Amino acid sequence: MFAVFDENDVLVYANRLYREAFFLTEEEYPYWGDMMRRNFEARRGTVIGETDFDLWLKGTLSRRGKVPFRAFETDVHDGGWLWMTETVDEDGWMVCIASDITKLLVKDSMLRRERDIALRRSLTDDLTGIANRRFVMERLNDMIARDGVAANGRPGCFAILDLDNFKQVNDRFGHFSGDRLLIDFAREISLQVRRTDCFGRLGGEEFGLVLPATTGAEAIVIINRMLAQISSLRPFPDHPEFFYSCSAGVASVIPGEAQSELYARADEALYRAKSEGKNRVCVAEIAA
Repeated sequence: MFAVFDENDVLVYANRLYREAFFLTEEEYPYWGDMMRRNFEARRGTVIGETDFDLWLKGTLSRRGKVPFRAFETDVHDGGWLWMTETVDEDGWMVCIASDITKLLVKDSMLRRERDIALRRSLTDDLTGIANRRFVMERLNDMIARDGVAANGRPGCFAILDLDNFKQVNDRFGHFSGDRLLIDFAREISLQVRRTDCFGRLGGEEFGLVLPATTGAEAIVIINRMLAQISSLRPFPDHPEFFYSCSAGVASVIPGEAQSELYARADEALYRAKSEGKNRVCVAEIAA
């Protein structure tokens, strides 16, 4: 089974076996999430061990395509067992190859499924459903290991995004509303993240954004677009006058730099963004 998805996760090619396995007609070229939703509702194709599809999809998309290569096994509703590989190029296009290994299926399929769910949850933030700190830091390490420079010669960047005046939200509306705001923020930013980037929650109201093969100037444009979107939202229907903002600090990777140093520079830039009035992005300075 063979398929190709573009940087927006829209199918651009699939052979006959792939279409049969995932119930696609010859004329269909859907968004991957729509394909999975349709099969989930029809209880066919990939077995998804969650009852809340939207939560599963949000978490899966925050990790899908974030590494150059991934191999894993998956169960399908007809009792089959597939070995899947995903290869992603620098532009975010993904090649998916699936092999039917049902004859190798072991009896403890439920145990394997529970193991896969546990692994997925270990990389997912419980509240927002997106990638957690562990997954973000792993992707940050991957970028640093490549010296922050892709084949096109552009360095990568790391950004820390922090909601402004979040304590006041909890004090005014309560912690439940604060949680709703974090979920809203995670959803809105996730919609703007490129396939090759990685966005996740670091803790509290702080989020991390890994931007491989991206210059500081490009990162500013990307994040300013995100901040503008956040400022335009009115997340609480009962309080239409309420809006919120976010500040961000960005640091470009320096070849040979430790993860802790890169993180500290991004954090210093975030502090500067907060001190200069919030609702803005600042870039870490590189010492001469």
